[in-house]
Amino acid sequence: MALLEVEMSLYEAILARRSVRSYKTQQLEKGIISSLLEAAIRAPTAMHGEPWGFVIIEDKQLLRSLSDQAKPMLLRMMHHHQHQQAFKLFELPGNQNFNIFYNAGTLILICGDTKIYSSEADCWLAAENLILAACAMGLGSCIIGCALPILNLAETKIKLGIPQDFTVVAPIVIGYPDDTPMPTSRKHPRILSSIPIGEVNYSH
Repeated sequence: MALLEVEMSLYEAILARRSVRSYKTQQLEKGIISSLLEAAIRAPTAMHGEPWGFVIIEDKQLLRSLSDQAKPMLLRMMHHHQHQQAFKLFELPGNQNFNIFYNAGTLILICGDTKIYSSEADCWLAAENLILAACAMGLGSCIIGCALPILNLAETKIKLGIPQDFTVVAPIVIGYPDDTPMPTSRKHPRILSSIPIGEVNYSH
């Protein structure tokens, strides 16, 4: 399968990727979604398990409904755990107009087969591939971890066609950015130790 042309190198995409929380109304073309999924399944996978399965949601009414159902659950969790940072991050989910999917037109769920070893780790590797490919194509993305409680309810999984032995691991919104997020800084790598050649004595 031929992939669509990308606008930057892999390393440029790694440096350029941002979490986008504002999207245009323009929908993604089917070819773009296929290319993103092709990138996702090229991720490393333990023992060739390939545990991932995908759900693509483009129905904005359904996305709004899921958002409205998720917000009360999210508020209860934040109050219980007193996550003050979460209140700021999610811009007060008690706001009636707030959409946890940021009004993006496409939500891709990466689901893991729980019967396969290292399923969750493999799915996160696939997620990284997908969001880097999206960035290289000029698209925005954001992982919506706060949607997991509603998405993994039994009744929600039935509605979305997710088999019982699969769990939603990475919900990712994708779309055309409506703004350009400011660059963010990162702390220097925290090197816990560095062991030069010959430093370890193996005689004991």
